[in-house]
Amino acid sequence: MEVILAEHLGFCYGVKRAIKIAKQHADGKSCTLGPIIHNPQMVERLKNEGVGMTEDLNSVGEGTIIIRSHGVGPQIYEEIQRRGLNIVDATCTHVKKAQLSAKELADNGYSVVIIGEKNHPEVKSIFEWTDKKATIIQNETEAENFPQCPKLGIVSQTTLAAENFKKIVLHLLDKSKDIRILRTICTATEQRQKAAMELAANVDVMLVVGGKNSANTTKLAKICESICKTYHIETAEEISPEWFNQCKKVGITAGASTPDWIIREVSLKCQMM
Repeated sequence: MEVILAEHLGFCYGVKRAIKIAKQHADGKSCTLGPIIHNPQMVERLKNEGVGMTEDLNSVGEGTIIIRSHGVGPQIYEEIQRRGLNIVDATCTHVKKAQLSAKELADNGYSVVIIGEKNHPEVKSIFEWTDKKATIIQNETEAENFPQCPKLGIVSQTTLAAENFKKIVLHLLDKSKDIRILRTICTATEQRQKAAMELAANVDVMLVVGGKNSANTTKLAKICESICKTYHIETAEEISPEWFNQCKKVGITAGASTPDWIIREVSLKCQMM
């Protein structure tokens, strides 16, 4: 059985940067506010190296708070400072751009639309930067129902599928005579989605490796599922030999928050079958 890796897969720049920053503060007195990236195995490894995690600032009396790659709203920075804690910002630069773009639009009187998943931490952080005045739109129906407004500003979740962004924007183009569209989708996301699509079209089975809580990994899995038999796994331990009956080629891709060592383990296990 031939094992083929997607041309683009695994850690993106923002994730690499966040992990590097976290490791630089692995002193046993630092913790991330929420998981630094959406990969449980990497979060556990950082914990073992001296970087904890908390979901509640009330549980932290001293030390350093590391802002995770998905970012947070401005009030969280203020709260951390008020508590006298140190701040280390590992927000992805692309997410930061989306946050500040949304803020600029809101400050200039635009009704801001964020295209993305309502419950995703990144989208929540972008929303916070608009002073909680933005509207989050997830699908075309919600876009159709958006009311007319004098000025409309549009930004997106950085990991949004480009095709979804285009479809939703089309329904918003007649909602205002003054529209600013700031396409804040990360290039790395597009590269991984395109590479996954191309590979899935040329193999019998696709393995999509990454956290089940990772939005960009889940999107990769959905893309591949529409093309060939696909399994979304977090580790090599989940692989079952029966998946590859009569399989000549298996493709492997991974989300932007999936560490190289997990990808290698998956690849090696496949090669041994």
